[in-house]
Amino acid sequence: MLNGQKMWLTNGGSSTLVAVLCRTDEGQPEGAAPHKSMTTFLIEKTPGFGLNETVPGLTIPGKIEKMGYKGVDTTEMILEDVRIPADRVLGGVSGRGFYQMMDGVEVGRVNVAARGCGVAQRAFELGIRYAQQRSTFGKKIAEHQAIQFKLSEMATKVEAAHQMMVMAARKKDSGQRNDLEAGMAKYLASEYCKEVVEDSFRIHGGYGFSKEYEIERLYREAPMLLIGEGTAEIQKMIIGRRLLEDYRLAD
Repeated sequence: MLNGQKMWLTNGGSSTLVAVLCRTDEGQPEGAAPHKSMTTFLIEKTPGFGLNETVPGLTIPGKIEKMGYKGVDTTEMILEDVRIPADRVLGGVSGRGFYQMMDGVEVGRVNVAARGCGVAQRAFELGIRYAQQRSTFGKKIAEHQAIQFKLSEMATKVEAAHQMMVMAARKKDSGQRNDLEAGMAKYLASEYCKEVVEDSFRIHGGYGFSKEYEIERLYREAPMLLIGEGTAEIQKMIIGRRLLEDYRLAD
């Protein structure tokens, strides 16, 4: 039986299948590393909120209200003595959950990097378009050197993040280890996304604060990418450890 609580479940209300990573000591020697005592269970459920119709003890209380990223519902999940059949262990073997989830996280980090690239690209497009429409002191603000500097920095960041994201994705597709590249891509793309969106917001001036303009929504969307699939600090830890593996000095 499973007991516990899971937060930030993406599409928790609409999903019909949920993967749950749990601590399971069964079959593990005493003192085994914690990450070797984790198992992924697959729970089939019906869509909806409240106590689930098909899984006694499983409850999806309701949607978590968010500042942005409203295209998907995000929920909590509560498990109280939920019985899971033995054949619902992912991979059929207990103790492999950590490795299964880490493989998924690498894909997820490239996914978040791709989203960051998309949001940044759109923010740049909005900024450069508005800069050629808005006039001050008798000329378009795009003709001001300060605005041109911003636009050049924004475009460079968009391109750099996109190239790193594609490199990480291609390495994963080829079957190679890509935790270093995925961490770098996620870190760079999310940080650059935040900076590009903010610069576009500044270019829009007071109108950027109005819901009439799309940049206001992007300004609310960007922060999620900073924390999704691991914060910048987590990515730096992963990157640093991997670099020390690759550049380890010979004894």
